[in-house]
Amino acid sequence: MGWFDRDSDEGRAHKELENFEVGTEVTEEHKAKFSHQVIGGAAAYEAMKAYEEHQAKNGKPDNHAQAKEILAGLAGAFIDREIESKGLDFVDREKAKYHARKQLEEASAQDF
Repeated sequence: MGWFDRDSDEGRAHKELENFEVGTEVTEEHKAKFSHQVIGGAAAYEAMKAYEEHQAKNGKPDNHAQAKEILAGLAGAFIDREIESKGLDFVDREKAKYHARKQLEEASAQDF
């Protein structure tokens, strides 16, 4: 993987979120564990994987703005799905999206 690997903070966050069992009651402990940083990091990791697959099939985007737009969409879709399945709220969703967007912008800037 180009920007994030499995040993990165984002990769570890993805693994932690992946191991959470759907249907488990979301307690205050779970809410603390699945903070917006963890969800945002996992979303950045997942978005980067999907982006690299997209890039392999379709080529590199024309500019950095287009790449950021693609990455934000991929991360947002992942976050929406995870927030709904984990029973978290709107504030958690927006904080996670902000965190993921920030990480992805920093990582993608290296490529342009």
